[in-house]
Order: sequence, then C-alpha cells, then structure tokens
Amino acid sequence: MSQNKVDILERALKREKAARKSAEKILEDKSRKLYLLSEELKDTNSKLEDLLDEKSSTLKGIFENINDAYLVMDLHGNVLKMNEVAINLFGYNIENEKFNVTDIIYKDDLEYAYNSFSQLNEQGFFNGYTARIITKNKQVKWLQINGTLIYDKNKKPIAAQGIVRDITKDKEAGDLLMESKNRLSALVLNLNSGVILEDENRKIVLSNTKFCELLNIDAQPNDLIGMDCKLASEQNKVQFKEPLSFVKRINEIDAAKVAVFGDQLEMLDGKVLERNYMPIIVGGKLNGYLWTFRDISLEKKYNLSLEAQKEKYSSIIANMNLGLVEVNKEKEILMVNQSFIEMSGYSEKELLGKIEGDFFSLENAVKVSENEHFRRLKDVSSSYELKIKNKKGKIRHWLVSGAPNYDLFGKVIGSIGIHLDITELKKLQLQKENILKELENRNNELSEYAHIVSHDLKSPLRSIDALVSWVKADNEGKIDEATLQNLGLIETTLETMEKLISNVLEYSSAGTNKHEAIDVDLNDTLSNLKKVLFIPKNISVNVLKSLPIIKGDQTKFQQLFQNFISNAIKFCDKEVGVVDIDYIDNKTFYQFSIKDNGIGIEKKYHDKIFKIFHALDKRDDSTGIGLAIVKKIITLYGGDIWLESEPNKGTTFYFTIKKIK
Repeated sequence: MSQNKVDILERALKREKAARKSAEKILEDKSRKLYLLSEELKDTNSKLEDLLDEKSSTLKGIFENINDAYLVMDLHGNVLKMNEVAINLFGYNIENEKFNVTDIIYKDDLEYAYNSFSQLNEQGFFNGYTARIITKNKQVKWLQINGTLIYDKNKKPIAAQGIVRDITKDKEAGDLLMESKNRLSALVLNLNSGVILEDENRKIVLSNTKFCELLNIDAQPNDLIGMDCKLASEQNKVQFKEPLSFVKRINEIDAAKVAVFGDQLEMLDGKVLERNYMPIIVGGKLNGYLWTFRDISLEKKYNLSLEAQKEKYSSIIANMNLGLVEVNKEKEILMVNQSFIEMSGYSEKELLGKIEGDFFSLENAVKVSENEHFRRLKDVSSSYELKIKNKKGKIRHWLVSGAPNYDLFGKVIGSIGIHLDITELKKLQLQKENILKELENRNNELSEYAHIVSHDLKSPLRSIDALVSWVKADNEGKIDEATLQNLGLIETTLETMEKLISNVLEYSSAGTNKHEAIDVDLNDTLSNLKKVLFIPKNISVNVLKSLPIIKGDQTKFQQLFQNFISNAIKFCDKEVGVVDIDYIDNKTFYQFSIKDNGIGIEKKYHDKIFKIFHALDKRDDSTGIGLAIVKKIITLYGGDIWLESEPNKGTTFYFTIKKIK
C-alpha cells in the first residue's frame, strides 16, 4: 500500500474520530437536555394531576352543595347522574332505579318539551326552559332549566347537563299576583270613582270607565293609555265653570307633589266633582301620580239642604217649649236650649260643663237622674218624672224623655234629654184624682140609692098586687067579667112596672165593674142560657163555632148574650126562626155577630134603639132597656156595637170586646 493511501486513510480515520467525538458530544448534550426536559415534564405532570384533583374536588363540592338540582343525561334522556337536590326534587334515585326525563314531563307540556330538546341539540344549549313535571310521588311542580350539551374531544355531543330550579312557589305567587292584578284592574275599571294613574312623566298608565263618564270623554279607558295629562287638561278645561283655575290648580298640585284631598270642581253641566291627588313614591323615588274623581252633586245638594234644615231646627230647638239638654258620659252638660234655661232658672254659663245632678237639690231627683244616666250608657231609652227645685227654690215637676247619644260609629257618647214642665198638669191630675174619688163615692151612693128606691117602689107594687089577689079571692063568683078583665090588666101593669124597675136597676149597674176579671168560657155561658131561656120549638139558636175564653165579669157577659137572644126570639115573625152566633179573632179584640131572620129594623132607628126606653114595638114584655144595657156593657169592655138590618128579612148585630191580658 502506498504512503499516499495510508495518509488518506489516516486523515479519514482522524475525521471519523473527530466526527464520532462530535457526535458523542452532541448525543451527550441532547441526552442532558432530554433528561432535563423529562424532569420538567414529570414536574408538570405532577402539577397537572394536583390541579386536576383540585378541580375535580371543587366540581364535586359544587355538584354536591349547589342549591339547585343538577343532572346529567345521555342524548336519549336517560339520567346518568344527579345531585342530592335533584333526588329530593324528582323522587328518583338512579343508584337504585333507572328513569328517563320523558317519564316526568307533564302531558300538556310535551310539545313544548320536545321543541326545547330540539333546540338543545341544534344550538347546544337552552336557557329559561319553564314547564311542569310530575314527580315520582305524583306531585306537579314548575321547573326552570338551563341546559347545555357535553362534547368529547372530537367535539361530538355525547350527553347533556342541566341546572334545574324548583319555581313552584314562585309560580303560585306569580299567579296570585297576576290574579290580584287582574282583580285590581277590574275593580279600578268598575269603581264608582273616576281614576287616572300617571307615570313620573305624567303619561296615563291606567284609567277607568267612570273617569271617562264623569269628564264626558267619548273614549274607552284603554284609548287614554300613553296620553300626556298636561295636554288632556288643556283639552278638557272647557268643561269647567272656571277653566283657567282648573289648569292652574292642577299645575300647583303637580309642582307641590303633596297629597291633596277634597278639591271641588264645578262643571258646566251642573255636576260637582271631588278631586283627590296622591303622589306614588316607591323606595324614596317618585314613580307616578294617582288622581281620583267622585261625583258629589247629590251630596253637595244634600249638605246644603242639611245645613238649611240644621239652621231651621236649631232655631226651633232654641225656642221650643221643651227643655233640651245634652250631656256626655261623665254627666257634664254640653248643650242646653233657651227653654231649659227658663225652666231651671240658671243661665247657660252656669249650666255648661257642670254635672247635671248638681242642680237638683232634692235627694230623690238626684238618685233618679243617676239611675237613668246609667241606663243611657247601657243603650236604653226611657221616660220618667222628676220632682226638682229650681234656682228660685220653687218645686217643679218635669217629665223627661231620655235617649242615648251616639257618635258616627254607633258608640254611646252620652245622652240627650227632653224636659217638659208638667207642674200645672200635676195639679190638674191631683184635682182629677180628687174628683174621681168623689165621683166614685157619689156613684156608690147613687147605687145604694137605686137599690133603696127599687125596694121602696117594689113594696107598694107588691102590696097592690096582693090586694088585687085578695079582692079576686074574696069576691070569687060575684065579680062580672068586665071587672075581672080590669083586675087582670092591673096585675099585668104591676108586673110590667116591677120588671121596669128591675131593668132600671140593672141598667144603672151595667156600666160598672165591681168584680175581678176572670176567665169566662162563652161556650158555657151560651149553653147555660139555652137551658134557662124559653126558646120556642120553631126557633133554633146556633153557635157556628167554638167561642173564645175571655176575661171579664161572667154575669155581665150572660146579660149581654141574654138580651141579644131574647130580642131575637121576641121579634121573630117567621114559621122557622134562626139565631146564628159567630165571632172573628182579631189581634187586639174579638168581633162577635148575632144574626136573626126576624122582623128587621129600619135604618132610621139604628141609633135610637140603643137609647134607654126606646122600644120600637110597644109590647107588654118589652121595656126598651135591653139594648141600652148591652151598649153599656160593651163600652165597659172597650168595644163598639153596630148593626146591619133589612125590614122583614132580619138583623145582624156586631160588637167587639177588647182583649184583656
């Protein structure tokens, strides 16, 4: 091998060694860098693992402790994961059972639910999904859901997740609020007052039908919404008697922004409106204005009339002859009229503010006044008499009518008393009592005198009757027929005179009631009369229905019905006579009727027959006193008597007897 080749090979070997050495150095440097990079990668991985653990722990905490329900489902609706809130909300636990979200959708919300899931698949999310679900326990709940899709690393959707909030209570509250709002709107629309609600810029937000009616606006309330009230005021001012003042006052109220009540507006059509204004402040901020209008035309006229009446009656009260006193619950005098001042002798200044009883120097009057005052406080009205001594020391008698005095709410705040001076009446009453007592004594004397006279008159009649009998007996067979007939006439006349004397005595006592009132069964009275009276066979006495039991003197009721029945029998001219007895029960009295089919009575005699000794038919057995006795008895028992009659057809007597409790 030539030297040249050897040199070439050596140079090549050196270059190869140099290249190997260089490669080894490069490899060493790369290995060092790779080692450092590997160590750095390990450190980074460790940090990533720590961060992942931290994030996982955080997400787990959020998942478990979030206040709203959270769930994950596959794209077919099968629930994969839920937190505790979701388990409690839906009633399902996926560790023990499977469930699909389609199982809990409310049937009426199915279409809305499927549309929302389609939106989720197309857009990858939805917000504010609100619908109803049915829980495992069959409860209906309202939910609000925000949902998103979950993607893999290739951006392919693999599941969906959602945050679910139970808004059932909020929904119910909202429904109630809406219902209340609707009711309020309906109420405002139908109020009997006109209403205008403005926003802070004086634009109309709400109105009602009554407002349009009161201000003669030819529009519906909804047509006014959004209208500028300043412009509306200018347009409507012409309807008022003082248009410039109307607009000026509105501007003053608007500028002051202070509540105003009771403004009165007179319109050209005669209406009088009451206007009220209220600024609406919420959270310290002005949110609008409320105006209300009310038609007070009738009320205005009534108040004017009331004022006139008040003035008139105040004048009457001040000058009437009755003393008027108003006191409070503490018996302090608040008001007196002129008549009371004159009756008591005290001035108005002396009376006002003083205790009423302090002016009654008589002890009994003070006690009566106090007792009556307590009755007023218990809401009791009454009338009573007071014996008092006035300022001049004179004894006076007052009749007082007292009544509770009320406030506007019906609460007793005192009493009002009307006083009438009855001193002179008391004197007359005392005189009357004395006269009545004297009259009673005189009546008793007259009654005794009537009995004595009756006895004294009957004695000679009986003696004459005895003498006639003796004459007839001693001269039996010696006296001719004419003499016997005359003696018989004497006996008949004596009998009539005795009966007349008895009837006069009976009449004198008919109008007095000396016996205590007892229960009288008129059925027994009529039954007994039928037994003792002579009733011909051709006459029937009929009681049409059971008669009442009334209070009174049994003897007088027997006299009453005996006279009626006896007269009906006496004056019956028919082959078949009928006497019907009936009655009607009224509230305060009984009305009786006795009907017969006798000879009847002409109209011109209807009043005369009740007067003593006025007999229409001069019969031997008729004295003309019977119906006079009847009238006195009926008058004694507070009744009236009248008749209906037609000659030759019959008569019906009617009479009333007042009920005695």
